[in-house]
Amino acid sequence: MNTKLDIMSEAEQFIIECYRELEKTEEETTARLLQVKSRFEQNSTIDLTSEELEHGAKMAWRNSNKCIGRLFWNTLRVADARHLETADEIRDALFSHIEFATNGGRIRPFITIFKPEQDGQAPVRIWNHQLLRYAGYETDSGIVGDPGSVAFTKECLALGWKGQGTAYDLLPLVIQVGGELPVWYEIPDEIVMQVPITHPEYPQLEKLDARWYAVPIISDMKLEIGGITFPAAPFNGWYMGTEIGARNLADENRYNMLPKVAELLGLDTSTQATLWKDRALVELNRAVLHSFKTAGASIVDHHTAAQQFKRFEHNESTAGREVTGDWTWLIPPMSPATTHIFHNQYKNKIVKPNYFYQEKAY
Repeated sequence: MNTKLDIMSEAEQFIIECYRELEKTEEETTARLLQVKSRFEQNSTIDLTSEELEHGAKMAWRNSNKCIGRLFWNTLRVADARHLETADEIRDALFSHIEFATNGGRIRPFITIFKPEQDGQAPVRIWNHQLLRYAGYETDSGIVGDPGSVAFTKECLALGWKGQGTAYDLLPLVIQVGGELPVWYEIPDEIVMQVPITHPEYPQLEKLDARWYAVPIISDMKLEIGGITFPAAPFNGWYMGTEIGARNLADENRYNMLPKVAELLGLDTSTQATLWKDRALVELNRAVLHSFKTAGASIVDHHTAAQQFKRFEHNESTAGREVTGDWTWLIPPMSPATTHIFHNQYKNKIVKPNYFYQEKAY
């Protein structure tokens, strides 16, 4: 836990950097620093202006070591929701987030920021890992749906939610305000864009009956800006195809579709040496990219994403900033050696503002 000295030091460092990037005058910066220090000495709190909050959230994306999509950090839209008090108000803001981010398929990078932590306590927690996510049910014949959601699905069921029991049931939003009991809300189908997975050459892959939601909105991480922690700050970009095709649908501990894809394509699975997994993986990823583009939903392939990251590296170098990164996350999960990232090294140094994992709310 940060000491008061740490908080004040982080706040000063953030204001100086933020105001330099916003091209504020030296007089404006000095005046703001004095204001922040005076406020902190009076009641041990720091209140960011909406402008500081917005730029701080953008900086946090720029500093996210695991993200290959940081070229677009300055396009992030920010909703300042620090004034919202009730679970119903927060629900409405989250529904608005889903609609605004989806934008009919032309995905917009977006973050909604709720009340900051106060005296070490979270005024708002969103229990969901992502605002949109499929349920996972344990049954006598195995898991139906997303195995990655089994624990959270159990929590939702215990709260009184009832799913349909299919492989693609959208989980409800679960919101907790302060010390109150958590409340769940069904997400209206009409605000959620879901993409059925089809293949441009192999129509038999429709037998997978697979789909995925269009927008990945991470909702269980905390945002830290200038010594202030925001435990509820859901954010999104758009998908890189391999996140769905090489992980969500392909991982053995997720939807595990590679054996079925291989069967539908008539691949020889008698030995690993036929590289059937690789061939199935490529076609599943082609299907994901094809399906999103057919549906008019934003998505990027991993080769293009790597080229975009190269431009980000150039831009940061030009701006005099070091590019930090977690190599194990930056390399795509398919054909990583075909990207320049695989052959580079990055310092996995944490720079703030940034997004951080936090303990589950349940």
